[in-house]
Amino acid sequence: MAASIPGVVVLEDAGAVAREGAIRFVSLAREAVAARGTFHVALSGGKTPAALFRVLAADDMRPQVDWNRVQLYWSDERSVPPEHPDSNYGMANRELITRISIPAANVHRMEAERGDADQAAQEYESILRKLLPSGPGGFPCFDLIYLGMGPDGHTASLFPGCRGLEEKTRGVIFQPVVIADGSKAQRMTFTFPLLNAARMVIFLVTGADKAQRLREVLEGSHRPPYPSQNVRPIAGERVFLADRAAEGALDSKVSPRP
Repeated sequence: MAASIPGVVVLEDAGAVAREGAIRFVSLAREAVAARGTFHVALSGGKTPAALFRVLAADDMRPQVDWNRVQLYWSDERSVPPEHPDSNYGMANRELITRISIPAANVHRMEAERGDADQAAQEYESILRKLLPSGPGGFPCFDLIYLGMGPDGHTASLFPGCRGLEEKTRGVIFQPVVIADGSKAQRMTFTFPLLNAARMVIFLVTGADKAQRLREVLEGSHRPPYPSQNVRPIAGERVFLADRAAEGALDSKVSPRP
């Protein structure tokens, strides 16, 4: 039997990762609604989250969630309008929101396309502070935040070398970033203090191009730390859902779940 790695669940492929992520959404939603009346969850962009959203919106899964009690947010957003194909909100809208019965007032998108995007980031944080309970450090406490991890170790829109890595007082910022291919962009993103105030953070990591980074993030072997390494909820839990391809470089292999 392979040795287990705390906080890592390995599944057969990307489809299994998406389904496990959706199952956990349903379970955590029920727990949050029973305990506090509302389920606050921040979504992410990417292919695996898109698959997860399709699972949640399917006929067998959709009725298991009380969508009237769910509040949807985003952990980061590109500086594009909501109908743009690169919009994280736009993807979630197509794959999930239009397929479920959730009140429009429960959907809180980041307006990263605004000309005054820094002001929009401050307003977004104000919304979070109004609607969410306070957590560690006085930052809004999410019941669940989904994150991805890039081959460069970035997560949300916290890229290696960006100024947001050092942010201590703000939970949401708008900043210039340099993408792994060297191109420049503008992104709105949660910061570490906000991410680390969550009750649960779930990383969705798939593909062989993530394998070496996943190993370094889990083993803490890179200096300076990759952004993903700095996501460590203070009073919550961090879980990596990875497929076998992404798990391939780990020294201590995890027995994959079916």
